Amino acid sequence: MNEPSTDLLLDEALQRFRRQLDAARKTDLREPTAMSLATADAQGRPSVRTMLLKVVDERGFVFFTNSLSRKGRELQANPRVSLCFFWQPLMKQVRIDGMIEVIDDAEADKYWRTRPRDSQLGAWASQQSEPLADRETLERRVAEYHDKFVDQQVPRPPHWPGYRVVPERIEFWKSGWHRLHERVCYDKTDQGWTRFLLNP
Repeated sequence: MNEPSTDLLLDEALQRFRRQLDAARKTDLREPTAMSLATADAQGRPSVRTMLLKVVDERGFVFFTNSLSRKGRELQANPRVSLCFFWQPLMKQVRIDGMIEVIDDAEADKYWRTRPRDSQLGAWASQQSEPLADRETLERRVAEYHDKFVDQQVPRPPHWPGYRVVPERIEFWKSGWHRLHERVCYDKTDQGWTRFLLNP
């Protein structure tokens, strides 16, 4: 029996991911696109936080954030990242390892225009990850940007790009009886994509 081509294996993995995400959207999860994003700084010190997936296509998995934040600085210093989706109602998990690339301005602007205006103002006002004297300081900055952009569209801040995780490994985990979970891994090698099972 012939094995699928490497490109078809990546397509298969992405289609499998989309089906699981669609199933998660039909559950009572408030944020089915929530994912853990793990980064590391130039010294290899890790950090992790929850982000929202905004786009998945044949090129990878896209999210947006402040490039001046801790995660933004770590992405600049070390472009290797990991994502983890856990959909508890389905008892399924997807882990993705890959490399970061910054999406082009046109793509970032297109998404920016879909954000609520208050969220746009917040992106300007928040000096993300920096110490904050008090809540009133943040609220004052929001009010200042509200006045600055009154009666006009809020432009995308130059420090608010989109990032794409270009996958190099995608693992699908499904809960099994007696901890005998099902694990299917798609892995990119020098020869292309492969697919194999992992022990639970």
